Amino acid sequence: MTFSRPLTLTGKHVTLEPLSEKHHDGLCSAVEDGRMWTTWFTRIPSPDQMAAEIQKRLELSEQGTMLPWTIRRNDTGAICGMTTFCNIRADHRRLEIGSTWLAKSAQRTPINTEAKLLQLTHAFEALDCIAVEFRTHWHNHVSRAAVTRLGAKQDGVLRNHDPWRDGTMRDLVVFSIIESEWPTVRLSLREKLTRAQTVAST
Repeated sequence: MTFSRPLTLTGKHVTLEPLSEKHHDGLCSAVEDGRMWTTWFTRIPSPDQMAAEIQKRLELSEQGTMLPWTIRRNDTGAICGMTTFCNIRADHRRLEIGSTWLAKSAQRTPINTEAKLLQLTHAFEALDCIAVEFRTHWHNHVSRAAVTRLGAKQDGVLRNHDPWRDGTMRDLVVFSIIESEWPTVRLSLREKLTRAQTVAST
């Protein structure tokens, strides 16, 4: 299967739809929820940057280096964020899950856990990946903790990896899940979703 071939991934709480220009208005509304672009250690598009961000991701998809999705919550049908497979290396059977953001109201819900379960299942079981990476800003402690909770392990820190939007240099923290770890990670994510559903029904 082609690593960057668009496809829909559907779970109980969330649906990942291939990114399209028709998602523009919904993504603008979602990013306004919490003014997500104002966090200094993230690169989240503001509403006036959304059209360009969509176009950039679609162009990378055409080049075969990215598979971009729009995140839609199933309970309301509302768009609540974006995510991708990026830095795709099909020849090495590895990729990164990244360029992800969620509206504030979708955070601390089962949405992110299930989205990652859907993506990881596709990566390891359909694409036969040997490793999936996650990368985040050194100062993004919330993201680092979230990636660790998924079951990823820290590989290291790339110092002065790239210039940041304010002119400073970003230290990049790299995490990964490898194929031998996937069965345990999958079980853990499924248990997290089961517990969340149990809590929600009580």
